[in-house]
Amino acid sequence: MLILVIAVVVRNVTHRLITRVVNRAGNSTSISGRLRRGGPSTDGIDILLNERRKQRAETMGSVLRHVASIVIMGTAVLTVLDRLTIPIAPLLTSVGILGVAIGFGAQELVKDFIAGMFMLMEDQYGVGDVIDSGAAIGTVEAVTLRVTRLRDADGRVWYIRNGTITRVGNESQGWSRAYIDVPVAYDADVPAVRALLGRVAEDLWNDPEYRESVIVEEPAVFGIEQISDTSVIFRVSAKTLPSRQAEVARELRMRVKAALDGAGIALVA
Repeated sequence: MLILVIAVVVRNVTHRLITRVVNRAGNSTSISGRLRRGGPSTDGIDILLNERRKQRAETMGSVLRHVASIVIMGTAVLTVLDRLTIPIAPLLTSVGILGVAIGFGAQELVKDFIAGMFMLMEDQYGVGDVIDSGAAIGTVEAVTLRVTRLRDADGRVWYIRNGTITRVGNESQGWSRAYIDVPVAYDADVPAVRALLGRVAEDLWNDPEYRESVIVEEPAVFGIEQISDTSVIFRVSAKTLPSRQAEVARELRMRVKAALDGAGIALVA
C-alpha cells in the first residue's frame, strides 16, 4: 500500500510539473514583431503563432502525462508483485512478446504517432496554416498525433494520416509573397511603364490600411520578367503577412489597372 501511495503522489506531482511547463510554454511572449524589421508586433501573426504554440504545447503535455503515468504506475505494480514474492520474470517475458506482436500489427499506427510527435516538436505546421501536404491543399483545422484535418478551397474536409505525409509546403510561416505580372505592348515605353508601376507600389506601401496590418516591407518592381514578340511583361512583388498574399495581389491588380488606364497604356493578352 505504501508503494502504491508513493506512486500516486509521484504521478500527481509529475503531472502538475508537466502542466506548469506546458502552460508556460503555451503562454510565452511572441517575437513575431521581428518580421517587421524590429517594428511593433502584428496582431494577426501574433494570434497565429500563439495558437500554434499553445496547441503544440498541449499535445506534447498530454503525451508526456500519459507516458509518465504508464512508467510510474507500471514500475509500482511490478515492485508490489516483487514484494509479494510473485515471480515477475514470466510476466515481463509475456509483456515483451505481446509488445512485439502489437508492434508488428500496428506498424502504421506507430508510424503515424512518431511522425505526429516530430511534426509538433519541429513546428512544421499548426492550426490555421495553409499547407500543401501532397494529398490535399487547404487550411489546417486540427492536428493530433495520428491525423491532420484539412479543409480545401471547395469546403471538403480531408483527414490525412501523419505517417503518409512525406513533404509539406507551408504558406503561413514567417511571411508570404504576392506578385503580379503586367504584360504591355512590345513597343511600349519601358522606363515610363516601370516608373508608373513604381508609383503604384509606393502608393500601396503608403496606404495605412495595408502598411499597418498586411504588408511587411515596401513592394518592389522587378522590371522586365519576360519578353515575347508581342509583349513585355513586368513583375511587381510585395512581401506580406502569412496567407495574405492573395489579398494584396488583388489590390495590386486593381491599382495597376487603374493606373494603366489613366496613362493610356493597354494590357496585352
